[in-house]
Amino acid sequence: MERKGDVLPEAGNRPILSRMSPSSSSPFENRAAPLGDTLAGRLLIAMPGIGDKRFERAVIFLCVHGPDHTLGITVNNPAEDLTVREVVAQLGIDHADQAPEQAVLIGGPVEGERGFVLHTDDFHSGEFSLPVAAGVSLSGTRDALVVLTDPNARPTRSTLALGYAGWAPGQLEQELAHNVWLDADPDLDIIFDADHKTKWKRALAKIGVSPEQLASTGGTA
Repeated sequence: MERKGDVLPEAGNRPILSRMSPSSSSPFENRAAPLGDTLAGRLLIAMPGIGDKRFERAVIFLCVHGPDHTLGITVNNPAEDLTVREVVAQLGIDHADQAPEQAVLIGGPVEGERGFVLHTDDFHSGEFSLPVAAGVSLSGTRDALVVLTDPNARPTRSTLALGYAGWAPGQLEQELAHNVWLDADPDLDIIFDADHKTKWKRALAKIGVSPEQLASTGGTA
């Protein structure tokens, strides 16, 4: 798993998301062509003993799984004391006080100052929105934040994440073979609700597994 980059700036600083603009390049641009056995749209569930504290009990929604790149957003790791409304206000977006006061997520350790909005597919930002699965899309532009300030236009459900989890070609497949991760069908509540502390157990329950059934050690990412 790619581990370059800090998750957040130094304590006390607030990310400005300067890369989140209409002209921003996207790490998922031109990578939407699915494989026959693509895992895009599925949930990855970290096994105990993953060997990296940043991914202990992580639940990751896979947005891209292709021959040259895999990208996912961790959906159960909220940043401390940082809300969507604060980020929108920092960017100087009008009507920031109308944006949700929900926690921003730490999406993963790669490109920790890049913002991604996971949202239901009743919003679309042109070529900068990637349809994933199960009525969920991923957008990486300022427009996706602007729309959050309009209660009449914003998507039904959304979450803002900083950074992402990425895998090199073949790396995720190798980790799955070594029992580093389990995978499950997508679940809109697990992706979007604010009960982050229970998401790992709920994701396991979707595949009929309890934490007590898992071995105390698993693979190492």
